[in-house]
Amino acid sequence: MAALPFLPYPRGTVFAAPALPEAALTLPHPRCHTQAMSTLRTICVYCGSGPGRNPAFIAAAREFGKILTEHNIGLVYGGGSIGLMGELAKSVLRHGGKVTGVIPEFLIERERMLQEAQELIITKDMHERKRIMFERSDAFVALPGGIGTLEELVEQLTWAQLGQHKKPILAVNIEGFWDPLCALLDHMKELQFIRLGLSVELLVVAKVEDILPRVAEALTPVPEPEKTMKTVEPERM
Repeated sequence: MAALPFLPYPRGTVFAAPALPEAALTLPHPRCHTQAMSTLRTICVYCGSGPGRNPAFIAAAREFGKILTEHNIGLVYGGGSIGLMGELAKSVLRHGGKVTGVIPEFLIERERMLQEAQELIITKDMHERKRIMFERSDAFVALPGGIGTLEELVEQLTWAQLGQHKKPILAVNIEGFWDPLCALLDHMKELQFIRLGLSVELLVVAKVEDILPRVAEALTPVPEPEKTMKTVEPERM
């Protein structure tokens, strides 16, 4: 595929690469043979634009990319080619899977937009990016990462807590990375800032191979309409 020039791109541009061979999009589902899995078409993954210091983080990103492809589940992610996000997306592509990258124009060079992705959506800002990532995904998974990863994960928890969607949200607790967040959530519950009627449903697994079974289990009772963000037109004075 010929390299794409980095700038300028019109906002909202979508680049589509040539379609993958049909066989690459119809791989068997070796582990999760549930009816719910048929509704799990795409997963949004939040993760670091850096690799982190622990080699287990990169290994987890690469393995999850392979698992997504084995189950014919598309990846929706932040569009970069560096750090854990790059390792994850490249693993999906290497194993014949589908990648959708969503990146704001000001991050195209900083995060080195992954030009090999089948679909690249360039947005005007972070808000549009996050909205599109939400709309394109059936569930949300957080691998290790920094402030941006934490913010995106907590935002999804907030939207779910306020009744705006019922899509599963899961943290992959590689080497105990998310232990401090889990402890903070427990602390908030103990002090009744997270109280009855405002529960936070954060799924947590320690191993990459447990992600899809846990997400599929959580997705089973959720009707399709309830996975859509509820919107209300603002009142005008």
